[in-house]
Amino acid sequence: MFAALSLPAAGQDLIARQAPVDKKMRAIDSVAIQRLFEQENLEDPASDLYPNWEESFINAYGNVELPQELKIDLRHFCMPTSNRIVTSQYGYRRRFRRQHKGLDIDANKGDTIRSAFDGKVRVVTFQRGGYGNVVVIRHTNGLETVYGHLSKHLTKVGSVVKAGDPIGLAGNTGRSYGAHLHFETRLLGEYIDPSKLFDFAHQDVTGDFYVFRGRGRGTLIGKHDPSAPKVEGTDLAETSSAETADEEISYESSEVAKNNQRAQRAARNTRIHKVKKGETLSSIAKKHRTTVAALCRANGISTRTKLRIGQILKYS
Repeated sequence: MFAALSLPAAGQDLIARQAPVDKKMRAIDSVAIQRLFEQENLEDPASDLYPNWEESFINAYGNVELPQELKIDLRHFCMPTSNRIVTSQYGYRRRFRRQHKGLDIDANKGDTIRSAFDGKVRVVTFQRGGYGNVVVIRHTNGLETVYGHLSKHLTKVGSVVKAGDPIGLAGNTGRSYGAHLHFETRLLGEYIDPSKLFDFAHQDVTGDFYVFRGRGRGTLIGKHDPSAPKVEGTDLAETSSAETADEEISYESSEVAKNNQRAQRAARNTRIHKVKKGETLSSIAKKHRTTVAALCRANGISTRTKLRIGQILKYS
């Protein structure tokens, strides 16, 4: 105790400066866990909302109960086509005596069609008397989008796609009278007018969020700002920008920087695994090409520890 009290002020300051490193490591763990959940959401998008995953039918949900209210995130989007001219709007077509459940956007045959949001491809098929070559994607924000009359598929069922990934080429297949993209937006099979979400003329979404409130009703929240900067990940290795002429403080700052750099390296090298039913330390170690001893050291557990389903384990 007396030795601690006798530490010079500079030494105590150094200890105080190094203390936040543990907090940074905890933050790194949190970021890793968040990335795991994001990846799981991509592999099984909106699984808490949809009752099933059907790869053969576009309309797959019947009279499923719709949520009373759902906030749909429209940020981090990509326009499905760079073409701006809408040739046919959503709504009843008097000429054909039927409902048009999407938008038709003018396109040249062979134009690249892209995924509107992150998600997973649910349907890739051909319908001679309808959509022609069609792709259906379920997205992490809860929407499903439909891309019809394609000349060619560029993806396959089960593919995980990011916003902007090519999924097909525009064409004139199926019940179509000229090359164009037929584009639909749905929630649990319920059609939403795409013009409420997408502004093709300005190549933008109509707002940051759309609040779904039952059949045919919804509200936009926040006008989308196209000049707003992208949200970037937090730099967990950021060091203090304070400058001083004092050599002792400069030394302390360099030590903190070194510790932060070590934390950054640890973040890059650390991976995490979510325990699934039936898994053991041995099976997890084998899967990730490590050892049970290394797993135990990394997580502060013993070989006798009982694993829980959903438990997060670190490994390198």
